[in-house]
Amino acid sequence: VQLQASGGGLVQAGGSLRVSCTVSGRTYLSNAIGWFRQAPGKEREFVAAIRWNSGSTYYADSVKGRFTISRDNAKNTVDLQMNSLKPEDTAVYSCAATQSIYYYTEKNYNYWGPGTQVTVSS
Repeated sequence: VQLQASGGGLVQAGGSLRVSCTVSGRTYLSNAIGWFRQAPGKEREFVAAIRWNSGSTYYADSVKGRFTISRDNAKNTVDLQMNSLKPEDTAVYSCAATQSIYYYTEKNYNYWGPGTQVTVSS
C-alpha cells in the first residue's frame, strides 16, 4: 500500500485548509485510513481516521468540531478538511493505513506516506 499526502500550506489562524491522501497499491490490505501530525519537538499524534467500507469516523478531542475526514472509495482518496485553524495545529500531517480496529494508536498502522507541512500563523 502506498500513500501520498498533499495540499499542505500556510494559512492564517481562523482559516481553512484541505489536505488529501491518495492511496494506491494493495488497498484491500487496509480497512481504515488515519491522519496523524507531528509538530517540531513533539511526538506524532492521532488526528482522525475513517473506515473505507462504513465511512465511520474517529477524531482526536483537539480537532472535534473543526476537522472533517472524508473518503472517496472510487478515487481511493481520503481528505481532511481543517477549519478554524489554530497556530497549535502547525505540524507535518501524514496519512497511514491500518487493518486494525484500534484507529487511535499509531503502532497499529502498517503503511505510511510522506507528510505535508501545514503552518498556521497567528
